[in-house]
Amino acid sequence: MTFLEYAVIGYFVGILTSAPVGPVNIMAIQHAVHSGFRQAVYVGLGAVMADSIFATAALFGISAVTNFIEGQFDLIEIVGGGLLIVFGIRIWNTHPHLDKEGNVRDHGFLGDAAAAFFMAITNPGAVLAFIAIFGALGDYRPEHGNHVGALVMVTGVAGGATSWWILVSAAVSHFRARINDRWLDRANHIAGVILIAFGALIYLNLALDTFG
Repeated sequence: MTFLEYAVIGYFVGILTSAPVGPVNIMAIQHAVHSGFRQAVYVGLGAVMADSIFATAALFGISAVTNFIEGQFDLIEIVGGGLLIVFGIRIWNTHPHLDKEGNVRDHGFLGDAAAAFFMAITNPGAVLAFIAIFGALGDYRPEHGNHVGALVMVTGVAGGATSWWILVSAAVSHFRARINDRWLDRANHIAGVILIAFGALIYLNLALDTFG
């Protein structure tokens, strides 16, 4: 695969892992509602730093592991596909709450980014999500030893995550009067369906390879 393909795949992984509405999304949305676009982007950039670390650890870790378990890619994809479906169901059943009346204090770029970073980096489910997604990619992730390809994919993840936070910040700032818990539920339902569909497609691909 080419570096461009790795970057594009990483880009969509970055969007996919950022989309579920969790604590950082709530924090960014509240900042967008109360303080506008810029403060929400600051929050998002903190999450991007955490996601980049998770992606690096997961991608390089998987590359190292696959060097020792060569020939077990089907098992990795089976486990990864199952985790994606489980994560999708959990995200579907999560009901975030937005406090539109609460006090949101702006702490500048470093303060808001740091708060989001530590909120994201302490979430153990996030690194599992990256491991599941990269593990399920199979031949679509860089081979062991392809460090440049891995870095390109991580860069793509950061780019996708950044694009997501800019989009969310801009949309919420513009439509702040319409954002409510029902809107957040709908966003989680969409993200959950995408994850479940991704996991199902992995199993379909394995079935076609096995019985086709």
